[in-house]
Amino acid sequence: MPTCNETNTSRTIFLLAGIPGLEAVGPWISIPFCFLYLMAFLGNGLILLLIKTRKSLHQPMYLFLSMLCVTDLSLSASTLPTVLSVFLFNMREIDIDLCLAQLFFIHTFSVIESAVLLAMAFDRFVAIRHPLRYASILTNARIGNIGLLTVIRGIGLHIPAPILLKRLPYNQIQPLSYSYCLHPDVMKVACADTTPNSYYGLFTVLSTLGLDSMLIVLSYIMILNTVLSLTSWRERLKALNTCISHICVTLLFYIPLLSLTMIHRFMKNALPLSQILSTYLHFLLPPVLNPIVYCIKTKEIRKQIRKIFQDYSTKRF
Repeated sequence: MPTCNETNTSRTIFLLAGIPGLEAVGPWISIPFCFLYLMAFLGNGLILLLIKTRKSLHQPMYLFLSMLCVTDLSLSASTLPTVLSVFLFNMREIDIDLCLAQLFFIHTFSVIESAVLLAMAFDRFVAIRHPLRYASILTNARIGNIGLLTVIRGIGLHIPAPILLKRLPYNQIQPLSYSYCLHPDVMKVACADTTPNSYYGLFTVLSTLGLDSMLIVLSYIMILNTVLSLTSWRERLKALNTCISHICVTLLFYIPLLSLTMIHRFMKNALPLSQILSTYLHFLLPPVLNPIVYCIKTKEIRKQIRKIFQDYSTKRF
């Protein structure tokens, strides 16, 4: 636990960090980051445009996909300001209130994304287990209620985070480990007992990311059981093929998160660089790769993208 000095009554300023040992080449490192953020915004924006404008995509599967895109855009927007300010302009200082607001949004949207992935797993289960009742079970009203519940859960569980952290004393200038604010990182630099914060963080992770991942696995066990009951191999492959995109984006979300958790819990002497890279993989890669996965693996989305370019070419020439 850090020891507070006499300046702890002053306004707390946190110092964000870049990549250890590469501070001098921060502007060059900002180039791939800018490219990743641009890809995330363009990719998710394109998917949202397609779903909004094409009636053939007004189906439960694509409505859940639109929720995923909105969440990815929001998560990217939460990390973008500080990441680019650190690497592009070497502006590392952030006020405590802004830091707590950022960590609230980062963790909230991360949990919302986990819940959306769970909802998409349920969507695939219903589509495979009850194909004739698919549209009647997943009505627009129910999908809207699911989306609302994911937002309420994410916000409700994370409102205490900035409140509990704001009550803790800190040194006037306090360095952090990442280029954005995260709950565990801010908590560990407090100069007081953080046991309540630690228990709260553990409860939040287990009741959201932990529970969601278990339910996703359970959904796929039931999906696999249903698929194996089909008599034709062609039908089995067709059913499983509709799940590949969701499986890929779920692994993209949970594998970096699991790696980060393992490093924090069981590899105390791990290099700081491994922890930093794990956080970037967790927060930056899914928003970039999720649209690419769905564009590659979903025939209807590819079809609509081709149609957009054909319409554009026709109007231009």
